[in-house]
Formats: sequence, structure tokens, C-alpha cells
Amino acid sequence: MNVIVKARNLCKDYQLGEITVHALKSVSFEIYQGEFVVILGPSGSGKSTMLNMIGGIENVSSGEICYQDNELHKADSKALTLFRRKHVGFIFQFYNLMQGLTVLENVDLASELSENPLDAMMLLQQVGLSDRVNHFPNKLSGGQQQRVSIARALCKNPDLLLGDEPTGALDSETGVQILSLLSEFHNSYKKTIVLITHNEKIAHIADRVFYFKDGSLERIQVNDNPLKPEEVDW
Repeated sequence: MNVIVKARNLCKDYQLGEITVHALKSVSFEIYQGEFVVILGPSGSGKSTMLNMIGGIENVSSGEICYQDNELHKADSKALTLFRRKHVGFIFQFYNLMQGLTVLENVDLASELSENPLDAMMLLQQVGLSDRVNHFPNKLSGGQQQRVSIARALCKNPDLLLGDEPTGALDSETGVQILSLLSEFHNSYKKTIVLITHNEKIAHIADRVFYFKDGSLERIQVNDNPLKPEEVDW
């Protein structure tokens, strides 16, 4: 399997006055092309910091992180911006939709950031929102808004899809629908997906699970036969 992300002895420190917070402590791992990885751990364990490192949002304090041949730990802000634009799609917990744009306009906006975008209308049909394309976000439910954000992230046709608690603000039934949608896209488009959560049941649908605690990667679990979201006992 081809390695798409590699981290070696990755550390991230934050300075809060006279106190140094060690958000990540010498973390090493590899992520393979086309796999579904879940990063699991309690609040404050380093999950979001790790995802931000993978996505080129935050700089490292020490260590190395590479995306294919791109040495992200050596990249300046301009290079990281280009990396995100070219390779990464983000799905956040709170959607981040443009309120003054319609559903279709929100998704189509992402196509401007890609050399090889997917068709916005096709994606909205696939997420079940073809009848909402001219609606504004404030006319949609939370689950519908999250579907728009997924379609927007995929419209870039990214190599790497990163999700930061994408079901955290949703009820359990809608959350399962969103996970089913991500699983379907993973299988259809063969994208690499990295999803962070504190919900242990989501680990059942991943190829591998990275368990974080207190800024350290404690262990990696391999799922030989990942379940479909609808097969999990939620």
C-alpha cells in the first residue's frame, strides 16, 4: 500500500503565559492511500491538533510530517496554503457555510479552488439535496447543512478528506446518515479519509483506529472487516 501521510516524532507545544502545553508528544504513524482512519480519544487528547497538522493548518514544534513528497514541517505559510488548496478537503462540526449563498453556490465555490473539480449538482444529488439547491443555509436542518459541507469538501476532488467531529452537533439518527454518506464516498471515490471523534462506536467503520491520550498515540487498532455504519449497534 502507498503511504500518503507519514509522521515521525511529531511534537506540538503551545505557550500559555509561563506554562508550556504539550499538545502532541513525539507522535509517529503512517496513513495509506485510500484507507479510512478514525482518530479516537477524549477531549484534550490531541486529536484536533493532529488533524490540523495533517491538513497543513498548524506548524509543527518539532519532528517531521510529510504528505507524499511534500515536507509539511519545512513548508512556509504560502506553501501550506497551496497544499491545502490542491490536496485537502475539510469537513467541520459546525458546517461553515456562506449564509449569503445558496446551497449550489456554496458547493460550487469549492470548484474554483481545484484543477479537477467534481460536478456540484451531481454531488448534491448524491447527498439527497437536489431539491434544495436554491435554498439558503438558514432554511436547512443541521443534517442537511452537514450534507452540503460534505458535498463542498468533495467538490474539490481532494486526495485527502479530513473530518473534525462531523457528527458531533447532530442527533444520533442524522449522524449515522452522515457516516453512511462518508463511507459510501470512501468506497466510490477511493479517497483517503481521516475522521476524528470521541465516539468509540465510530471506530467500527474504520480500516484503522488511532487511539490518542494526553497528546500521545497510545496504540493503533486494525479492523480486518470494518462494519458499515448501518451495521453498528448505535
